[in-house]
Amino acid sequence: MLIRLGYDIQFEVPADVPIVGLVSVHPSRFLDLREPDELTVEPATPVTCYTDSFGNRCSRFLAPKGTVRLYNSTLIEDSGAPDPVDPSAREVPIEDLPQEILTYLLGSRYCEVDLLLNTASQLFAGVPRGWPRVQAVCDWVHNHITFGYEHARSTRTALEAFNERVGVCRDFQHLAVTLCRCLNIPARYATGYLGDIGVPISDCPMDFSAWFEVYLENRWWTFDARHNVPRIGRVLMATGRDAGDVAITTSFGAAYLTKFDVVTDEVFSAVLDPMSHSAKS
Repeated sequence: MLIRLGYDIQFEVPADVPIVGLVSVHPSRFLDLREPDELTVEPATPVTCYTDSFGNRCSRFLAPKGTVRLYNSTLIEDSGAPDPVDPSAREVPIEDLPQEILTYLLGSRYCEVDLLLNTASQLFAGVPRGWPRVQAVCDWVHNHITFGYEHARSTRTALEAFNERVGVCRDFQHLAVTLCRCLNIPARYATGYLGDIGVPISDCPMDFSAWFEVYLENRWWTFDARHNVPRIGRVLMATGRDAGDVAITTSFGAAYLTKFDVVTDEVFSAVLDPMSHSAKS
């Protein structure tokens, strides 16, 4: 399966401002790319790339005063298979976890592990450990939090999502991540592309999506507390402790968002006439 990925993001910038963007496909998917994956800035601006402490590819530039456009289009090959599932996957004892995994057991900006410890124990202590316990967390969050774009709030934490029972995809994932950490299961926040491939097309405009990953059986597994079903065509961009580590853009000064378009379309290149345009699913 080939998937066309892209974005067109625009800001109004009252004065030159440094910006860091996490808008690239994650390095773990580099070998799947079939076209270059490079951020273009208009007006033409030098962009420097680096790898952050979580292994994400970051783009850094000085946005000039005025209208600033960030855009890209690339093509990636995907297996077409849904997210892997292994109900027998076991937890790794804390004493056997690799050192770099331990940070994903701790509290972070949006994940108040200390404040939800008792709640997690009350809800899930009787559930078998490992995959079934993580799935129980997903089920609970999916069934108890109401999704709605009107509920979006950039400052909402996991505890607030638990108390308010509303949110957007990041709130579902923050709460699930926090409950897993409370149960001594390493969990991290993930962001990337997730189009309507293999599911009914949504009426909502396409956006980048959030999910989370847990560490079981010495590897990371994908879970999604909002959709709560394995999905096709998920393309990872970045992982971190929570959304604060993987913001699409971070400006160190004023930058007012005026446009935000994202594309994630399956491309049926094998059945197209060479002179025709790519078809969408």
